Amino acid sequence: MIRRFSKKRQDNRRFYRINERIFANTLRILDAEGKQVGIFSRFEALKKARENGLDLVEVVPMANPPIAKIIDFKKFLYQEAKKKKEEKKRSKISETKEIRLGPFMNDHDLQVMVRRGTVFLTNNDKIRLIVKFVGRQIAHPEFGQGIIQKAIDGLSGLSKIERPPHFEGKQLIAILSPERKGAQSPKATSSPASEPASDAAKRTGVET
Repeated sequence: MIRRFSKKRQDNRRFYRINERIFANTLRILDAEGKQVGIFSRFEALKKARENGLDLVEVVPMANPPIAKIIDFKKFLYQEAKKKKEEKKRSKISETKEIRLGPFMNDHDLQVMVRRGTVFLTNNDKIRLIVKFVGRQIAHPEFGQGIIQKAIDGLSGLSKIERPPHFEGKQLIAILSPERKGAQSPKATSSPASEPASDAAKRTGVET
């Protein structure tokens, strides 16, 4: 069977006019750093680019006059690719990751879960904290509430509470979403409730 490929398939890359392929007679010129140099004729702009061993790249053809940048074309393409990659990374769809906790878990295990949550938040993911009560554990909900609050406090420097702790059946659940809060250190943002876990981790030789 013969497969026919459509000729309409196009490359998503953007194309730029450079040097002699630029049609506009007058251009607003930017340097390699994006600073405005002035308005020049195409001939003068090409001359400036050649004097510096660079290219003249039309970056905003629809402006009046069109905007062009004097820069090495390969470097320009690299910067544009890097910019698109960063934009794609920032626009990454946030996922919700689950972190399961126990109402009677020890401080070391709790710190492991807090570090895992830190990784998720750094990747711009939401966190669903779940404390599951088994059997008669539900008779002492205060232990689970203490555990989930310690986890929330340990992640407070990178998150905000989207939904506070609440019961769904025999599960205590809270949802945290990522939020940057400057360059505050974990020690400065920790609450008294999270201090016992930190002290216990130090005694067991685990870094916090």
